[in-house]
Amino acid sequence: MDHLVWTSGLLEINETLVIQQHGVRIYDGEEKIKFDAGTLLLSTHGLIWRDQKNHECCMAIPLSHIVFIEEQAAGIGKSAKIVVHLYPAPPTKEPGPFQSSKNSYIKLSFKEHGQIEFYRRLSEEMTQRRWENMPVSQSIQTNRGPQPGRVRAVGIVGIERKLEEKRKETDKNISEAFEDLSKLMIKAKEMVELSKSIANKIKETQGDITEDETIRFKSYLLSMGIANPVTRETYGSGTQYHMQLAKQLAGILQVPLEERGGIMSLTLTEVYCLVNRARGMKLLSPEDLVNACKMLEALKLPLRLRVFDSSVMVIELQSHKEEEMVASALETVSEKGSLTSEEFAKLLGMSVLLAKERLLLAEKMGHLCRDDSVEGLPFYPNLFMTQS
Repeated sequence: MDHLVWTSGLLEINETLVIQQHGVRIYDGEEKIKFDAGTLLLSTHGLIWRDQKNHECCMAIPLSHIVFIEEQAAGIGKSAKIVVHLYPAPPTKEPGPFQSSKNSYIKLSFKEHGQIEFYRRLSEEMTQRRWENMPVSQSIQTNRGPQPGRVRAVGIVGIERKLEEKRKETDKNISEAFEDLSKLMIKAKEMVELSKSIANKIKETQGDITEDETIRFKSYLLSMGIANPVTRETYGSGTQYHMQLAKQLAGILQVPLEERGGIMSLTLTEVYCLVNRARGMKLLSPEDLVNACKMLEALKLPLRLRVFDSSVMVIELQSHKEEEMVASALETVSEKGSLTSEEFAKLLGMSVLLAKERLLLAEKMGHLCRDDSVEGLPFYPNLFMTQS
């Protein structure tokens, strides 16, 4: 115990806090002393113990004074301990709670566990001996008070101060990044206007442009996004927002639907990805997309939301007729003799999930039948309907 010296708990500039543990009691050899509940800190240079109730009661042992350490397992009614064996105290020792002791070791009792990790980290510091990379004059200071011209950090407060400085630096970097982003968004609006101009030229000169070039131009337009996306900041978070969003969705999806024969070859999940890609930074939540799609039919827009029996959702044109879709499915299956949903999807260029829904709908209406076996789920024309 004569190695313990009073300290203010200050860490030097080059000193780093390694680990800390609450609920640690100090023993002088085998004897209990009054320091029974404190926080034990391990730095690169020493052990620091601070009373949990009286923070002014703080003492330290330099790691250079430690000979070796060992673990002592917990027993019945006894906490696990770390035994710290010490060199003889130097004659020029700073003041501490005890000026002399008959024991050459102390015990650190961990009432709230954590001794395994603390022992591992302490062993690492004893092996690395990082305190030797620092002059003796800069090692752990006692109550001499701060020296002029030296910046010091106070234990946990010092760590919090460093975290605060890092947070401010991060905020500054983010602010600078958004300034650049604002400039980019201004240019993006100009690019969207340009994309509209290109789109009009495509319509005017459709006959002079090959199909491959048209597809390439349309992919460019999709990448450029929507000029003025509907947002909550503009229309609030109620029904009005979803109504305006539904109108904008109709404008985005009507042309792709018409080109695909009336029914989207994408599920609503894929529509969500398509729309958010076009919106850029103003992303939609899945809930907002569903609510807006539910209003398409009520607002008498050219699109509607369709929900299959399996709960799969798709967007289709109001003019789309279910009979035509079933007839198309029956014709395709009849030509091939039988088709699985995977084969049907590949032929029509749509997702497997949507292809299966089409085939199941045709089966529901009595035009197809299926053979559910270990080899798969092929669909056949319903000969009972066609040959009767």
